[in-house]
Amino acid sequence: MRKIFRLFRFAGPWAKHLAAATLALFVISAVNLAAPEVIRRVIVLMEGGDLAEAIGSIVRLALVLLGLFAVRGVCQFLNSYLSHYASWKMVNRLRCTIYDHLQKLSMSYYHDKQTGQLMSRVVNDTQAFENLIAHALPEVITNIITLLGVFVILLTINPMLALLVCAPIPLIFGLSMVPKLMGKYFAQGQKKIGELNAALQDNFSGIKEIQVFNKQKQESAKVREKSTQHATALIKALFFAGILQPSVGFVTQLGTIIVLIAGPIIAVRTGFAISDLVAFLLYINLFFAPVATITRLMEDVQQGIAGTDRVFEILDTEPDIKDSPNAQKVGRLQGELEFHNVSFSYGEDIEVLDDINFKAKAGQMIALVGPTGVGKSTISGLIARFYDPTSGKITIDGIDIKDMTLESLRNQLSFVLQDVFLWSGTIAENIAYGCDSATPEEIENAAKVACIHEFIDGLPDKYDTVIGERGVRLSGGQKQRLAIARSVLRNCPILLLDEATSAVDTETEREIQRAIDQIMGQRTLVVIAHRLSTIRKADLIIALQDGKVAECGSHEELLAKGGIYASLCAQQSVS
Repeated sequence: MRKIFRLFRFAGPWAKHLAAATLALFVISAVNLAAPEVIRRVIVLMEGGDLAEAIGSIVRLALVLLGLFAVRGVCQFLNSYLSHYASWKMVNRLRCTIYDHLQKLSMSYYHDKQTGQLMSRVVNDTQAFENLIAHALPEVITNIITLLGVFVILLTINPMLALLVCAPIPLIFGLSMVPKLMGKYFAQGQKKIGELNAALQDNFSGIKEIQVFNKQKQESAKVREKSTQHATALIKALFFAGILQPSVGFVTQLGTIIVLIAGPIIAVRTGFAISDLVAFLLYINLFFAPVATITRLMEDVQQGIAGTDRVFEILDTEPDIKDSPNAQKVGRLQGELEFHNVSFSYGEDIEVLDDINFKAKAGQMIALVGPTGVGKSTISGLIARFYDPTSGKITIDGIDIKDMTLESLRNQLSFVLQDVFLWSGTIAENIAYGCDSATPEEIENAAKVACIHEFIDGLPDKYDTVIGERGVRLSGGQKQRLAIARSVLRNCPILLLDEATSAVDTETEREIQRAIDQIMGQRTLVVIAHRLSTIRKADLIIALQDGKVAECGSHEELLAKGGIYASLCAQQSVS
């Protein structure tokens, strides 16, 4: 119930719709309770003997019954529409809340998460709540009320027979373990559909590799296994649902058998009227129908609750990186960047950086070099506060980045990553992604700086060309130059280039180098590079080894030292 109450908080703005839908259900229940009484009165009139005199009253009662059915029809529409309206609005709000929360979570949260799993939690798990809110819970409540109302009526008709009718109820409670088993397998089903989504997402993203390496059969087997596991879990849940419903149906029919046997005996001994016996039989169906309905609805309730743990697990996850209580918004800074005794480790056992110190004045270009895995990209992640240092601090213009709001910190930064991400929109939309107010002229100028304008201008649709998902229609070099254009247009004080020339040919590298030359001095550049030809003009080159600063200086100074950097240059024939 705690989970359900928490879920209902998301339906707050549409509480009046749910209340109206529930009220409509009460009216439907009241009509259902009243209808047998109207029929009983008709039978009483017919028992009177003079049908000619009773015909007018019977017609009036028939019209009353017709009116009741009309009211029930209107209320059924109101209940259906209003409950679905409120529940889908709630699901929409919950999905948006989950997505917004996921955007706040730190990069460390995503290290062991599959995209398909997260998508399943946002889409599939929340969809089950619609049925829970729109149907299951309101109907459970109204059926309980109907059950109590009918029992009171049965007591007024004949207390002894009413108590006899309750005899099968303990058997129904004996079936209470079945919904728990249903819930267990529905929860497994929710988990397995998440795993299936994750497998599909991975395979669609890696379809080229699957085809190149002829792994279609193996990947098909993996997908088939996940799909089979999902189906198996649901089949098990529905097996218990299949047991529950007929079992409850059989037990409830025992009540009818009891009335058929005990009713005539009581009628003979007490003068129980036939009209009362007929009414009792009609109410019996109304008495046990809610019991059967509640057990059927438990399937929907368990399926909905199965998703709450997975959804609230996300919402209850606190981001590792967030604004400190005293964080301040800052305007545009100059871009002086300094690391003060910065160390960083992933957990307790994996130390990546150890006591890193360096300073880049505003407008300078610094380069980070060293073997793979030495911590170069981690430094750029620390600057953007994707992670926080284990010790030490990072400042921009002398301000600790932890004392800035995340939004204002990241307004100081532009990124060009090794693994460029592009959206499936147009070229212009991708270049302008970080600058919503950009004009076509500004977009074109940024493309020229990034040496990509001539390529774009040669396309049939030019800047309106749709590039496909993740820029599938572009080469690696074209993607990276688009990313550079996007960062140039954003015009932040600090530009971080993480392997910006890793996927380009020599000619494109020269063009990117010319682009870097054009913006040198205008902003602080932090360049991570394996190809050392692009960083010869850097004001400061920092060579990392084993997570530490091994040496630093200009290109010429480090060559003269004959150390790590000189060795790397010799391997690449850079002089």
